[in-house]
Amino acid sequence: MGETAVVVGGGIGGLAAAVGLRRIGWRVRVVERAAVLDDAGAGISLHANGLRALDALGVGAAVRAAARPQYTGGTRTPSGRWLARMDGAALERALGTPIVGIRRSVLHRLLRAALPDECLRIGATVPSLHLGDPDTVGVPLPDGIMAADLVVAADGVGSRLRGRLFPDHPGPAYSGSTVLRAITERPLRLPTDFELTWGEGAEFGHIAFTDGHAEWHAVLNSPPGVRHSDPLGMLRHRLAGWHGTVGALLDATRPEDVLHHDINELATPLPSFVSGRVVLLGDAAHAMTPNLGQGACQALEDAASLTAALADAPSLPSALSRYDAERRPRAQAVARAARQAGRMGQQLSNPLAVALRNTALRLAPSSVTMRAVLRHADWTAPRPATGPRVP
Repeated sequence: MGETAVVVGGGIGGLAAAVGLRRIGWRVRVVERAAVLDDAGAGISLHANGLRALDALGVGAAVRAAARPQYTGGTRTPSGRWLARMDGAALERALGTPIVGIRRSVLHRLLRAALPDECLRIGATVPSLHLGDPDTVGVPLPDGIMAADLVVAADGVGSRLRGRLFPDHPGPAYSGSTVLRAITERPLRLPTDFELTWGEGAEFGHIAFTDGHAEWHAVLNSPPGVRHSDPLGMLRHRLAGWHGTVGALLDATRPEDVLHHDINELATPLPSFVSGRVVLLGDAAHAMTPNLGQGACQALEDAASLTAALADAPSLPSALSRYDAERRPRAQAVARAARQAGRMGQQLSNPLAVALRNTALRLAPSSVTMRAVLRHADWTAPRPATGPRVP
């Protein structure tokens, strides 16, 4: 089997794939279009499946050391009334690890630290591929074509390579929701590690970090493309009357730190995550709404599964066939579940429907909430039979 790969995209999924491939002896280059690695983004939660994938890739311990476990929190109404509480200790007992919160920038840096500097090439866009040779695939760059045995397309929800490989696929679709998020300028005392608050067509949540700062996000029903000259002012108006933690987080934030993105997803599933010697990974393969907190975790699962398949299979086609068979059904099922969770959670706007949902949540036993988390988080990473062999 060939052992030269180009990873297109230097986000979480792409970097994780590069780390995994190097562990099994592949020569890897990561091509990232950003000219400056400013690691834009806020924070994420990593569930047990994402952490287990990171363990399989050899970086789990470093990530855990930099992350804050989420033991306390849950879901509230705008008045502050609890709808469901999170029992992080019970989740840890069931899964062997708590959910953790970490800055996206820190996770990026830890993944890059597991790669030699020469692996990463920044400021280079890959708009297409050269697919003429059956034994290699060519990646066109400004200084020539980089030939490889395998290309990992990890170039995000708007993936150009996905469009090249599957020209009949409609591509990403707007989910109906937009998200504003930021990391607070200063630390603050929060009552919980993690929270969601559900209103009518709106969600506000936070993730606390080890340094006392926190990430917050506000997800709102909105037409696509709407932007605000004063995003914090808009949120203070939109969320007026919500419980005090919401205002405290907004007050601890600089206006220039607020990021605003429409949420797009691959509502039409791809027929395959593989085309010849190209494999799709992360958002390029299965971009999903954030309602289950599984987007990054699924990308990490992709990376760990691809690594194991390439280490164990007798040929590249059989390895990629195994990857597609393992990953596509699961990732697409999680994407469907995330979409449904959004419709019954943040996107629900009818007052009567919201009241019925809230009553059902308050009456549900804690075991129901636990099973909902375990359904997606209780995943075991396949480990290569050959073990790591870093060159």
